[in-house]
Amino acid sequence: MDFLVLFLIYLACVLTSILLLCIYSKRTHNFAGGILTDGSQVFSHFVPRWLQRATQKTFHHLFHTRNYVFIILHLALEGAVYSEYAWEIFHYCLELEFSLYHLLLPYLLLIINLFFFILSCMTNPGIITKSNEASFLQVYEYDEVIFLKNMNCPTCNLRKPARSKHCSICNRCVHRFDHHCIWVNNCIGALNARYFLIYLLTLTAMAADIAIITAAFLTRLVLLSGMTMGTYFDDHGNEQPVDIAFLIQYLFLTFPRIVFMLGFVIVLCLLLGGYVCFTLYLAVTNQTSNEWYKSSRAKCHRCHNSDPVKEKPSAYRNIYAKSAWTNLQEIFNPVTYYEKKK
Repeated sequence: MDFLVLFLIYLACVLTSILLLCIYSKRTHNFAGGILTDGSQVFSHFVPRWLQRATQKTFHHLFHTRNYVFIILHLALEGAVYSEYAWEIFHYCLELEFSLYHLLLPYLLLIINLFFFILSCMTNPGIITKSNEASFLQVYEYDEVIFLKNMNCPTCNLRKPARSKHCSICNRCVHRFDHHCIWVNNCIGALNARYFLIYLLTLTAMAADIAIITAAFLTRLVLLSGMTMGTYFDDHGNEQPVDIAFLIQYLFLTFPRIVFMLGFVIVLCLLLGGYVCFTLYLAVTNQTSNEWYKSSRAKCHRCHNSDPVKEKPSAYRNIYAKSAWTNLQEIFNPVTYYEKKK
């Protein structure tokens, strides 16, 4: 019964999030188009205007201004998962004589993850100012497709070095700008990309390790109980051999919090795993998310916009890519003249 309540709350949160996202996407995410736009048009007919306005203001504050909401949410989710792990799974696994070193590994990963999470949040990503503008202008050459010479940032009133971008959320230009991450409330640029990459790797490893330990615990429990060799009576009173569906239902009813947490960390692991693979691909090819997105637009003849990518129809070639090892070295030892004095 506890699991059913948790599942219904989770389902309600997901559906509410989708509903609010559809309403918000109607004005702020025109590029999504398609299903989200159609969905927002449907929902706007029966959702009150005051709720639409409140939703738009809330989403604007969450995703278009610097705030600590997602940092708090991040820490709360980690705390909830580790509380369940320490309170039930760790204790049960010790009784089942699991390896103590394996059981302590998630805590080691948590310490490393929090350390690089803090570094990702607090490290200067490579903010361009009047004092270091000349130095950053020397780091990369312009490809004359995505990054053009003699371009100025009208907001910062600075010349734009190659591979830099103005972040509208932080209201500053960042050297080798990748993206603005709401989970660390900071831009990801040349000087903190290495910390962010290790943060992602350890976060994925944490989710995977906890999922493996939890799944191993439930599997061991089922095998030791001998349930796989048993039978049960169905709704019609017929005796049936225990199957996977019955075992899952039994575990749901017996360990609702553990099974709910297992489902959460498995989904998290899959999502993070995909994003980590994409981030590693960008790293070994010496691209940023910003450059990958703009290069895709540069290669697309159907894109209609007024930015320099459209005005320069030359074939795009990544002039910054070198060998995979050299590209990774550039992440962990970023190319910058930030500290040099002329």
